[in-house]
Amino acid sequence: FLLKQNLYFTFLENCPSPGLASSGPHGRTLSPGSRLEVGASGDQAELFQIAKTKLYHRRWVMLFLFSAVSANIALMRLQYGIISNIFIRFYKVDALAIDWLSMIYLLTYVPLVLPVLWLLDNRGVRDVVLAGSAFNCIGAWIKVSSASPDMFLVTFFGQFVCSVATVFVLGIPSHLASVWFGENEVSTACSIGVLGNQMGCAIGFLLPPILVPNVEDMDELAKHIKTMFYITAGVASFLFILVIFVFQERPKLPPTLAQASARTMPPEDYSYLASILRLLRNKPFVLLIVSYGLNVGCYYAVGTLLNRMIIDRYPGEEVNAGRIGLTIVVAGMVGSLICGIWLDRTKTYKQTTLAVYVMTLVGMIVYTATLDQGLLWVVFITAGSLGFFMTGYLPLGFEFAAELTYPESEGTSSGLLNCSAQVFGIIFTISQGKIIDKFGTLAGNIFLCVFLLIGSIMTGLIKSDLRRQNANRQAKEEVSGEGR
Repeated sequence: FLLKQNLYFTFLENCPSPGLASSGPHGRTLSPGSRLEVGASGDQAELFQIAKTKLYHRRWVMLFLFSAVSANIALMRLQYGIISNIFIRFYKVDALAIDWLSMIYLLTYVPLVLPVLWLLDNRGVRDVVLAGSAFNCIGAWIKVSSASPDMFLVTFFGQFVCSVATVFVLGIPSHLASVWFGENEVSTACSIGVLGNQMGCAIGFLLPPILVPNVEDMDELAKHIKTMFYITAGVASFLFILVIFVFQERPKLPPTLAQASARTMPPEDYSYLASILRLLRNKPFVLLIVSYGLNVGCYYAVGTLLNRMIIDRYPGEEVNAGRIGLTIVVAGMVGSLICGIWLDRTKTYKQTTLAVYVMTLVGMIVYTATLDQGLLWVVFITAGSLGFFMTGYLPLGFEFAAELTYPESEGTSSGLLNCSAQVFGIIFTISQGKIIDKFGTLAGNIFLCVFLLIGSIMTGLIKSDLRRQNANRQAKEEVSGEGR
């Protein structure tokens, strides 16, 4: 056993350091952390089975830097929708055109998710996050030049470029957590990664109504809009530079035995297309794909149409509409963190996911019933309750998927979940918008309640097969047996 350990450490010393490219099979240059880099075989593969694990302090730097990038990208998506009435007047377009400035993020994701997942598997997480932050930075500077009433097409193009960035970061939290964090903190880390996106949504709800007041003078309005665009572009540039110099691929030693085992997969045993097909044949995961899409699709619809819902009932309350959106997101951030900590302590993935899903349905029903009562303070409370569970569900879906699909790439499973969410988000946003226009806000919210009920039933049908937990337990038993 000691001899094997010494040989293993010698093997590690000859491995490339994080952040440096290595030469893979057939002389191909690979990014560390890609599936093809870990082509151990024979004695080396056996040594990995007794691999030493280690947690590095810099894992928190990687997590919080990623969260900051994700937050900036999420802010870009919402900076139009929460003051949609102002941009409708400024650009002289209809409500649907402004809605598309948010929905373009959903539409872009669907055709690009599979190429980005391939890039994640073959180049690694650092290159993916770097590309995402680059697209976000470029799009932000394009929008700076669009602060003029006749520049709607330019602002739409800039928003499209920013939307491409979302594809590169949205499915990363569970992958980043698995690569850097231990088994008793992986769900919490995933929750914090999701919190970054939610923090951006919170800022997106809060700042635009403050930075862009609803003034009549168009020249003054253009100055306010340009100021907002300059601020977001400056932050995007700063984060892009940080990613270049700070963000690393993965730690030298794996954080868990399950991650050590995953690193030993020979390249000839891994096929990206075969991985996708295996996931789509995994019945519990397919149920999760659909139920996750229904829940998060409803969340996207509520976030996109919130301004219209509030202004329809409470005219002139643009700032409070933003504050209600902020309340939804902040409450959801608390819910996400609590759910992540709870999962790390209890490992009750299905039970927690189902309970939060059902409470999301209850929260949507209560929010729908109180929105038309004329009491804005009540809407703040019920919207916060809805956000606590609806947003708290996001990391649960990622982590439950990682358990159901191990040893497949967490980035691939998360990407498929997000793809489902984008599709349902587009369908729900367009459909609910049309229903609100024709039948009113109440009918539109009932429409969402029906699909949340369907999603709750589907979640209850998912078979809880916790493969990652089983792999960690078996690896510990094997290491314990080798030690004896």
